[in-house]
Amino acid sequence: MKQFLDFIPIVVFFVAYYASGRDLLMATAVLIGAQTLQMGILYALHRRLDRQMKIQFWIVLVLGGLTLAFNNGTFIQWKPTLVNWLLACGLAGSQFLGERNLIERMLGEQMPLPRHVWRTLAWGWTFAFFLAGALNLVVAYNFSEEFWVNYKLFGGLGLTFLYVIITVVYLARSGHLEEEDPADRSATESGGGPS
Repeated sequence: MKQFLDFIPIVVFFVAYYASGRDLLMATAVLIGAQTLQMGILYALHRRLDRQMKIQFWIVLVLGGLTLAFNNGTFIQWKPTLVNWLLACGLAGSQFLGERNLIERMLGEQMPLPRHVWRTLAWGWTFAFFLAGALNLVVAYNFSEEFWVNYKLFGGLGLTFLYVIITVVYLARSGHLEEEDPADRSATESGGGPS
């Protein structure tokens, strides 16, 4: 759910871009405000902000500020790439630091899975984030600004939805989404097995 809440500033950016007559600078200023407001609201509700949210905020603030200062949309067009590539690096690095990778740390309590499944998921999402960053650059440098703005919203949301579907299909096909029978679980926990 949080992944989709992260799209709120992007939706605001999209609406501001078209409401301002396709003014990327105005949309960027609105994005900075929306991201700041989102941070304030999340902090007021939870009294903490996760690392990913902080990184995304600072990237928007810096690249958005550079976009406005130099009147150059290239800076803000790099934002999705930097965020996705930082996430890819964080996931890849977490495979080698500590016992559990980032995905297992975030979801391990809700979904107990074997270690090799967590590794597969982490590498899969690492690739997905890297690909999303690369696709953003392809669109930014080979298509119109308007096409990029549309891609930023619909392409980003579509890719995230696609990755979630791929993850669910992988977990279902490998048998990790099936509900365990409570009788089997208690027999396993007590050391016995099925008769």
